[in-house]
Amino acid sequence: MSAPNAHAGQPIVADSVHEFVTFRVADQWLGIPVVAVQEVLVQQRIARVPLAPPEVEGFLNLRGQIVTAVCLRTSLGMPARDASASFMNVVVREDGELFSLIVDEVGDVVAVSADALEPPLPTLGERWQRAVTGVVRREGGLLVVISAAQLLKAPISV
Repeated sequence: MSAPNAHAGQPIVADSVHEFVTFRVADQWLGIPVVAVQEVLVQQRIARVPLAPPEVEGFLNLRGQIVTAVCLRTSLGMPARDASASFMNVVVREDGELFSLIVDEVGDVVAVSADALEPPLPTLGERWQRAVTGVVRREGGLLVVISAAQLLKAPISV
């Protein structure tokens, strides 16, 4: 079984190690390659955008640069976050634009050997299939590795 390509365009070497920023959305721990993350921010003020797709919570101002805030709960078809619940922002750059992935909690950076990465399950729903690049089995459950690029390129909610 070959490991999935966690870093688009880069072959995975069997004895290589990949680092992922981990974060929780609802009850699921997700990971994204460290190289894709620009920074992690505490909860920021988000300006709502009328008529925006459901995934887009709005815009935030990051040191004078406008960043599109995308709710991962909505993007992945998960239950909505309680309006009073705190959240965090994982800022990624895709195609020259900044995006903030809204998550519930940010965890640690974890190193995973390429042979520990398993391909995504074929039974995942459509929203998950487009974003998941692999799965890592851990003591506390699964770490689902996602590609921000694939998630952000996906069509708007169905």
